[in-house]
Amino acid sequence: MIALAAWIGTALLCVAPFIIDTDAGKVSMIAGLALLSLQAFEKKCYNLILLNTIGAIGYAINLYL
Repeated sequence: MIALAAWIGTALLCVAPFIIDTDAGKVSMIAGLALLSLQAFEKKCYNLILLNTIGAIGYAINLYL
């Protein structure tokens, strides 16, 4: 299940840069980072969880400003 979430997150992160100026692009980045964080947590890569969290917060701030 986590592997599927990681693949979906990867797909979202692959699409998002092309539409990043839209709200859908920012939401795709947030969702993709969240889904990849599940895999990072399973593998105990806490540095990646921190990076994904900071990135998601940054996109969320830009989404609402």
